[in-house]
Amino acid sequence: MIKAIIFDFTQTLVDSSQGFINAEKNTQKKIFSALELDDWEDYLKTYRQIRGEFMARSGNSRVIIWQELCSNLRKQPRKGFLEDLEKDYWRLVNKHTFLFDETLMVLEILANTYKLGLISNSQGQPNSSSNHLLQGFKILDSYFQYILIAGENSIPAKPDSRPFKICLDQLEINPSDAIYVGDDWKNDIVGSSNAGLQPVWLKHESVKRNWPKQEFSVPQINNLKQLLELLSQN
Repeated sequence: MIKAIIFDFTQTLVDSSQGFINAEKNTQKKIFSALELDDWEDYLKTYRQIRGEFMARSGNSRVIIWQELCSNLRKQPRKGFLEDLEKDYWRLVNKHTFLFDETLMVLEILANTYKLGLISNSQGQPNSSSNHLLQGFKILDSYFQYILIAGENSIPAKPDSRPFKICLDQLEINPSDAIYVGDDWKNDIVGSSNAGLQPVWLKHESVKRNWPKQEFSVPQINNLKQLLELLSQN
């Protein structure tokens, strides 16, 4: 019997896709200019390769990614440049992050029946506890019994099983009695499945994205309202 629904945050309850696109484009141009490079295509190829390698192993700290990029290009930016750039990066992401249209309605309905939890990976920004994307959406706090930022305070990031287990313990729920809803195949679907929860893969219809191949069978939904339909069938 399902007693709890636990959610991811970014691209699950909110759409940050345009924010990340804008922030990436802005960052790429500023680094290229600051390092006084002259071959844009070669630089962009290197940038994307290094960023992809870090993201594949859940390395979300942008400063570390950019430091590796500068090292690879054998360039040294001015002191404090990358730290300032990261702050600008997250300001742009925050500015273009919005709740999905159905988010509050669905949470309102679910909160009447289920315990609700939220697990979001730290994005690795400076002072992330106070600057995390969640800080702009305090309206969500009233719906959740427990909110966990994984990757902070010695708690490993998803897909490690520990964030899921901590959240379950706080909700006093067994893994088999919880559904986890997220958009990221590795962090959310594989991570929650390995922790014993029942994953639901949200591939939101409003997000343009190259979705990875599904490696094992899980329920899929295209918006949060379909979660209500899925739960009504149980």
